[in-house]
Amino acid sequence: MSPRSAVSSRSNPNPRSQPPTHTNNRKAVKQPTPPSERLKRLFTSLCAQIDGGHFANAVKTCDKILRIEPNDKDALQTKLFVLLQTEQYEAALSLIGTGNKGSDSEHDFERTYSLYRVQHEKEAAEGLKALKEENDAENERAILHLEAQLDYRRGSYETAFELYNQLLDTAEPQSEEHADILTNLTASQKHLDFINTGFLRALDALPTSITTNIETNPPPSHPVTSSAASAAATQANVDDPTTTIQPKKKVRMSRVPKGVVPGVTPPPDPERWLKKSERSTFGQGRKRKGGGGAGGGTQGSTVEAGPPGGGGAASGSSHNVKSGGGKGKKKK
Repeated sequence: MSPRSAVSSRSNPNPRSQPPTHTNNRKAVKQPTPPSERLKRLFTSLCAQIDGGHFANAVKTCDKILRIEPNDKDALQTKLFVLLQTEQYEAALSLIGTGNKGSDSEHDFERTYSLYRVQHEKEAAEGLKALKEENDAENERAILHLEAQLDYRRGSYETAFELYNQLLDTAEPQSEEHADILTNLTASQKHLDFINTGFLRALDALPTSITTNIETNPPPSHPVTSSAASAAATQANVDDPTTTIQPKKKVRMSRVPKGVVPGVTPPPDPERWLKKSERSTFGQGRKRKGGGGAGGGTQGSTVEAGPPGGGGAASGSSHNVKSGGGKGKKKK
C-alpha cells in the first residue's frame, strides 16, 4: 500500500460510507445578537448621549432598553431623569404612574415636583406634606426648595422668604444654587415690601379726591374687546335654539380676478357702468373756467346756450363772451 492511500484510509477508515461533499456558495446566516450583548451596547450609547447632552436620543435609547428588559431600574431612573431635565413633566408623571398614590414610593419627590410644574398645586401640597412626614434625609434640601417655590406661587411670600434665607445660609457661595436662591430671595423681598409699605406709599401719592371715595367706588369695568363681543354673540346664538347660524359662503378663487384679495381689496364702484355725466360724483371738485356761470360775465356779454343735456358747470366751456361797449354782436 502506498503512503498516500494509508493517510487517506486513516482520515476516513470507511470511505464508501461518507457521503460526497458539495460546495455551498450561500453565505452563512448571521446569528442574532444575544440580549445581554445588546443591553451592554445600548447602555454604552446611553452614557455617551447623556454626557454629550443629547437627551432626545437618550430617551429613545432608554425605550430600546425597556423593550428588551421592561423592569430595568437603571433605564427607568435614567429616563425619568432625562424627562425632568427636558421639562417633559406630563411624560414623567405617566412614567411614574399617577393612578395610585403609593404605586411608586421611590419616586415620590419626582412625582410631587412634576405636579408642581404642571400647575397642580393642591396635589403637590399633599405630596409635599407626605414627604415631610417621611423625613427623607436624601431629599431634605430638595424638599425645602420645593416648599419655598410652592409657598411663593400661592402668595405666602413671608414663608418663602424665611425658607430661602435658611437655604442661603447653608449653600456654597460660588455654586449655581447660591445664585438661584439669591434671585428667588430678592423676588420674595420685593413682594413683601410692596405688601407692607409699597401700596401705602402709592395711595399717599394719589390726590385727595380719589382717596376719599376709593373704598366706596365700584371696581373699574374692563373694556370689552371685539373678540370678546363676538364670542358673547356666538354663545348667545348657541344658547338660543330658535336662531340658526348661516354657514359662511366660501369664495371660489377661480372666479376672483387677478390681483384681487377677498376681504382686503375694496369693492368696485357700483356706478362704473354709467356715463360719467350721469354719475353722482360728476362735477364735484371741478374749478370753473373763465367767468363760470351765467352771472359771471361782464357788462354787455352774451352767452350761448349749451348743448342739451349738459350741466351748468359743463356749459361754461361753450360760452362765447364778447365785451365791447353797450352792444354786442353775435357771430354767425
